[in-house]
Amino acid sequence: MTHLSNQSRRRFLMNAGASALAIPTLTDVFGKPIQSAQPGRKLGIALVGLGSYSRNQLAPALQQTTNCRLAGIVTGTPAKAEEWMKKYDIPKANVYDYKTFDRIIDNKDIDVVYVVLPNSMHREFVVRAAQAGKHVICEKPMAITAADCQAMIDACRKADRQLAIGYRLHYEPFTKEVMRLGQQKVFGPVRFVEASDAFKIGDPTQWRLKKSMAGGGALMDVGIYAIQGARYVTGEEPVSVTAQFSPKTDPQKFKDVEETLFWQFQFPSGAVSNSTTSYTAGVERLYASCQDGWFELSPAFGYGPLKGRTSKGPIDMPVVNHQAAHMDGVCKDLLDGKKLPDHVTGEEGLRDVKLLQAIYRAAETGRKIDLKG
Repeated sequence: MTHLSNQSRRRFLMNAGASALAIPTLTDVFGKPIQSAQPGRKLGIALVGLGSYSRNQLAPALQQTTNCRLAGIVTGTPAKAEEWMKKYDIPKANVYDYKTFDRIIDNKDIDVVYVVLPNSMHREFVVRAAQAGKHVICEKPMAITAADCQAMIDACRKADRQLAIGYRLHYEPFTKEVMRLGQQKVFGPVRFVEASDAFKIGDPTQWRLKKSMAGGGALMDVGIYAIQGARYVTGEEPVSVTAQFSPKTDPQKFKDVEETLFWQFQFPSGAVSNSTTSYTAGVERLYASCQDGWFELSPAFGYGPLKGRTSKGPIDMPVVNHQAAHMDGVCKDLLDGKKLPDHVTGEEGLRDVKLLQAIYRAAETGRKIDLKG
């Protein structure tokens, strides 16, 4: 019998992205982005917010992309602006602060705005970017409320601009493979999923621990990865949820948001999932038990490299830069004049935010929440 790892790699190279979600082909045998249909044309991306993710992940990834480039920045800190202009050779005309941001409408060098701000600010800057005629990528979670998500979708639709959410894992080979294994029932129907993501958070003064800015605690930050994992492995939308807050081990640090949260989904097929998210523990696992076997990723949600195995052996896939693959994938579709796949758009972001809010309601009330309506 052919070893599963060889099958996985061969299948990926021959038909990358061939999952039930029809994720686009993005990487070659070496994990490098595939050239767009418009060779030499790169979309200009402006990063809004120059915090850790922009500094340590997005900007370096944009040095590796084929279909896009770092063209501009938006920051409220002049010292950061000077530093980034020198480091990335960004012209002063492509540097904005939050008050002058709307002038970006006149900048033909910038095609896409990537919003990398605290959750509470997503709506404002996505709407403003759309009104300025730019396509938008917004970090997850899309927003704090479903109403904000819908306003963002409506603004982009009205401006005839496309809106992508920062679901980088939908372009990552190991993740795409477990999507295929689950949705195509390679080991039979999925019966049980464990999807958990948690880490020990540091600085007690950061915005992630302020409910007004984050919308919640660990669930809003990394718990959304577990929600995504259960959904994309089963290929289904949950029909009900139960949830429980854990006692707080540091009531002062977590006075404004939850520290640890557990939740359980039920799916139409009868599959169930169990998840944990926390700011005081370390776990990063996506496991699926099926009728005829099992598969898992561990680590499953971080910046990589991810690692996977199944009941038949290891999963062997190319290791890619998640952020580069994500931005290249989105920009390839934009360059080619294609509609972005639904599972990375604002509609997907809205689905997740509705589930986030349902989990909170279940934990607050102690009741099972019906999601079918």
